[in-house]
Amino acid sequence: MKYMMLIYGAEDAWTDDERRACMADSMVVCDELAARGVFLGASPLQPVATAATIQVRDGQALVTDGPFAETTEALGGYYLVDLPDLDEAIAVAGRLPPARKGTVEIRPLVPLEGLPPDRPMLGDTGDGSRTAFLLLCYDDEAAWQAAGPEAVDAARKEGLGLARQLADEGRYLGASPLYPAETATCIRVRNGRRIVTDGPFAETREVLGGFYLILAEDRDTALRFAAQHPGARAGAVEVRPLFDLSGVKGSS
Repeated sequence: MKYMMLIYGAEDAWTDDERRACMADSMVVCDELAARGVFLGASPLQPVATAATIQVRDGQALVTDGPFAETTEALGGYYLVDLPDLDEAIAVAGRLPPARKGTVEIRPLVPLEGLPPDRPMLGDTGDGSRTAFLLLCYDDEAAWQAAGPEAVDAARKEGLGLARQLADEGRYLGASPLYPAETATCIRVRNGRRIVTDGPFAETREVLGGFYLILAEDRDTALRFAAQHPGARAGAVEVRPLFDLSGVKGSS
């Protein structure tokens, strides 16, 4: 089963030295997972101040600076893993250094036929001329349920078309819808004790329903592709650049 592990925490909870140490320790865990053949990808995200959110209403794209949700504890990074079951995912999440100060939300990925194959990045955050961006697609799950299975199927086909377009242009790195928020599990580690709770990190009407990992020349270009996602017409798509880990790797 493939899982996305979303790292939530307060940006001011870490000193610069602590943050660098956390990233270095996290890369050790990633290397261990890679040696087991279960690691698919991971990256911290640039601070929420770099985020932009796009919504499309009546054919007009509405762009606002900042993340989709203004919260004290924001999404700071992600891991993608392929593990036998949720128990194994919980065990891995409990080992992640960010769990000691923040929260790791585990979400299973929905297998979707027709997606282009994932493509590893040539560099830490891009291919030299383009930067990697994470597009976070926020949906109103109740609204999609009310719309019915045909509307959901049509939206997924449209999303697949966007993925193929990105792949044709050499921009596609990966994408997937996520199972509903009710399938989420949250992990925190406090004083060496692992705390597991069912449900998503935040109880909100619009929740993360899927993601795209793409290459783009700049934020405006990433926003242009985000506007083409069907979820932008009913929900919102948040655009976040990935953090460049080359300096951390060089000093670790």
